Amino acid sequence: MPSAKAMEFWQRFEPAPDAPPYRESMAAPMPDGSALRLPLRDYGEVAVGGLIVNQASFAVLRRLAAWMAEAARPLGAEVVCGLPTLGHALAPLVAEVLGHPNWVAAGYSRKRWYEEVLSAPVSSSTTPGERRIWLDPRILPRLETRRVLLVDDVVSTGSSARAGLELLDRAGVRPVGFLVAMAQGDRWVPSWPAELPVVAAFATPLLRRGPQGWVPDPATQPKVVLPG
Repeated sequence: MPSAKAMEFWQRFEPAPDAPPYRESMAAPMPDGSALRLPLRDYGEVAVGGLIVNQASFAVLRRLAAWMAEAARPLGAEVVCGLPTLGHALAPLVAEVLGHPNWVAAGYSRKRWYEEVLSAPVSSSTTPGERRIWLDPRILPRLETRRVLLVDDVVSTGSSARAGLELLDRAGVRPVGFLVAMAQGDRWVPSWPAELPVVAAFATPLLRRGPQGWVPDPATQPKVVLPG
């Protein structure tokens, strides 16, 4: 296997997953039996497969969005709200597959007419520091009294997702579910509202260091709603 530093990830699907132990990458199983190769992120005691959707090919994005929409369709969402930044790569595609005419984008940039009350602090496992996410008050009519589906790229520790929930709560909205391309282990589970379903195109467990490389920890496979 070539070095992860020399590989271009997320550009195509492979015929099948590979077997552990893993060194620098893993081919994670997809809903149709194919696999998507992910670089490994080493966090010391554990590692995870990484997914950066705004670096993915259009073909990969379209298939991920289709699987996401398939898994989320039973929730009966009427509008999709995408979290910044990487959720914006998937949310409009999911909304289109679900037959929606548009979508709602939460953002990091504050416009002059934005209101402090429609913002929430956010941090993530891949971005250092803390900032705020915002909703445009002029777009609230798209959300009010409707079944809202919150969308992001990955759920890992859950910090970005919880910020999204707080933001929607400040708008008076309780989403029908949280939808991601990838559920990355179970670190987010202890602080997640039990009544709110998490839906994903695919899910992977955390990886533990073994004598010959990284091996999956089955106990950390996240229990989420998947396609099919």
